[in-house]
Amino acid sequence: MDRRVFLGTLVGGLLAARLAAETQQTGKIWRIGYLSPAEAYNPMDEAFERSMKDLGYVEGQNIRLERRYWRGQSEALQPLVVELVDLGVDVFVVWASAGAVAVRRATRTSQCPVVLLAADDPVQLGLVPDVARPGGNVTGISVEVSIEIYRKCLQLLTETVPGLRRVALLTSSEQPTPTARGTVRTAAKELNLELQDVVVATPAELDAAVRHAKDQGAQALQIMPSGLTYSSRKRLADLALSHRLPSISFLREAAVAGGLFAYAPSLTGIAARGALYVDKILKGAKPGDLPVEQPTKFELVINLKTAKALGLTIPPSLLARADEVIE
Repeated sequence: MDRRVFLGTLVGGLLAARLAAETQQTGKIWRIGYLSPAEAYNPMDEAFERSMKDLGYVEGQNIRLERRYWRGQSEALQPLVVELVDLGVDVFVVWASAGAVAVRRATRTSQCPVVLLAADDPVQLGLVPDVARPGGNVTGISVEVSIEIYRKCLQLLTETVPGLRRVALLTSSEQPTPTARGTVRTAAKELNLELQDVVVATPAELDAAVRHAKDQGAQALQIMPSGLTYSSRKRLADLALSHRLPSISFLREAAVAGGLFAYAPSLTGIAARGALYVDKILKGAKPGDLPVEQPTKFELVINLKTAKALGLTIPPSLLARADEVIE
């Protein structure tokens, strides 16, 4: 083993052991309110917990994870937030924009620390005044997609779908700001594409929404990230395929579920980074002093099985650029 790797592992282990010993001496068990739009326990949760364990936190010994899932159903979100507030959690870890806004609203007076994961622009959402120095009780990792990223997504569709002119843009009404929609519309205009807005509020509306998009002439589907679209990723992939609509998402998990493309940051990577924020806060750092981060790498995932089912040929140039190809 490389000596530097060995020493790093040794020091990390000693620090973790010391943290656990100090916690046992004080008897403190930190309670973490973990709020997710997923259906149930998933790889992102596993990544967060693994990172926490690497930092010396052990369930039942020095932390207690209070996991709650709203399954993309906005009406279930607020009661879960209230439940966690009533439990007196020491810090919130919350996924997605809708969750972050709901928790911020509930913790505004208590100033309970909030670590957001994969939310939209936190300034536009009113969560922080400045990402470099948030100043309040909210920090974490946002995913503010630039016009360049939107352009790349649409270009993937134009390079694959012959004669593409009209793209349905599927968004959730839980999205608190219209910024992203305006940005993707600008990107589409630059590529001479027409966008068709499709907005859904509940999972029950997805079938009719995708069918309507197809009836109105959509030739492809761009799915915007939200708690609802994440929890409904398999349903959306199936609907897109049944209506012969090539789809692209900002969630790798959507391509794994059967979508044609994903151009996305790693959610498991975001989860692991989130644990570092929690660690700093539990050790005394103020959320307002911790800058909000953004992922620096987006990965291209291509589902060849779906391409074949749609009768599409993925250009070799795209396959060469792919970080992951699902066959």
